Amino acid sequence: MSETKAPRRRGRPRGGSDSRERIIAAAVEEFGDRGYDAATVRSIAARAGVDSALVHHYFGTKADLFAEAVGVPIRPDVDVPGIIAGPRDEVGERLVRYVLDAFEQPEVRRRGVMLIRTALGSTLTTPLLRGFLTRELIGRIARTLGVDDAELRASLVASQIAGLLIARYVLRLPALAAAPVDDIAGRVGPTVQRYLFD
Repeated sequence: MSETKAPRRRGRPRGGSDSRERIIAAAVEEFGDRGYDAATVRSIAARAGVDSALVHHYFGTKADLFAEAVGVPIRPDVDVPGIIAGPRDEVGERLVRYVLDAFEQPEVRRRGVMLIRTALGSTLTTPLLRGFLTRELIGRIARTLGVDDAELRASLVASQIAGLLIARYVLRLPALAAAPVDDIAGRVGPTVQRYLFD
């Protein structure tokens, strides 16, 4: 005799009133224990004692949950593919402007600087951030380029922008910290452009 499954309920998956907080706490532990690549939505849900559908309900993708759990202030994995898909001769400058415009917002700058400082000084956070950027940003850029050395090109872009953020917002090198965004984007953009397409 075959067993009949109960019909699937519509609406929000069930979970307690503290489910969202439990998911975030579980994500922090899971990402810390297993790293970004090895942690899965299913393993995070199991650790939180909820259904994986509830994780998706609250947070969407693993990248969204990671961003929430560690406080990523901007979402290059979401925004950069659109920039790359735009007018090709403007991509380098638009990428630099996108990051700098975001970091000019006080809350983004505060969280971003904290994340950079933590990532540079923590054996736990460094591989997490590297995994996130490698999979969600560098990998996405590389796939759009479609050339043999695409991953190296995308990594050079990431290194250029990371160095710029450290110099301007963490070290606060005086001339760079005082320069207008337009000036920096105009000067650094062509280098990023060359990494991507030349």
